[in-house]
Amino acid sequence: MPAIIYLLAFTGGFVIMSLELLGGRVLAPYFGSSIYVWGSIITIFMLSLSLGYLFGGKLSLHRPSMTRFGIIFAVAAVLLYPLVYSAEPAMVWIFERVEDPRYGSLLAASMLFILPTVIMGMISPYSVRLLVASTHESGQVAGRLYFVSTMGSALGTLATSFYFVLWWEMNTILTLLALALLLASATALISSRFASGSGNEQPATASN
Repeated sequence: MPAIIYLLAFTGGFVIMSLELLGGRVLAPYFGSSIYVWGSIITIFMLSLSLGYLFGGKLSLHRPSMTRFGIIFAVAAVLLYPLVYSAEPAMVWIFERVEDPRYGSLLAASMLFILPTVIMGMISPYSVRLLVASTHESGQVAGRLYFVSTMGSALGTLATSFYFVLWWEMNTILTLLALALLLASATALISSRFASGSGNEQPATASN
């Protein structure tokens, strides 16, 4: 079970950074790729992730389980996939109303990426809660988990910038990212089913 949780955290980190890089490609045809645009994208992703960390930490206090963990991934996929159809119309609508690339790109990044990124931000703190069996090991577990998640982010950055954007169109990449989240969700739910069938699925509890 711990190995699965680390794998899912890795996947979450991968998708987050891949989506952030794609954000630049989405906004570039309308607002360019200036420092204003990238500043807007980075700001929105940082704020969204911070909210996700906060909400994920709070959610993890209430009977954390692999089933609920899987639901987080499923919700993230459901919120990410519509970008395939809504990104371009949203960009056109914003571009026609906000001429300043600073505020236009900030509004566009907010409309398109806040919701899926907030949900994906919940993955890391929820993972830590599932892995921590004792408060004495919480620091070590958190450090290892964030290492794995950040490695996923690094790989997602390289894979997207070096290969994905050369191999596929943007909508194809977004679809694949949504499918990766759905696969992660299915993995969590199936592992929960097997654990409950063997009598091992228990809500995580941290003890002193």
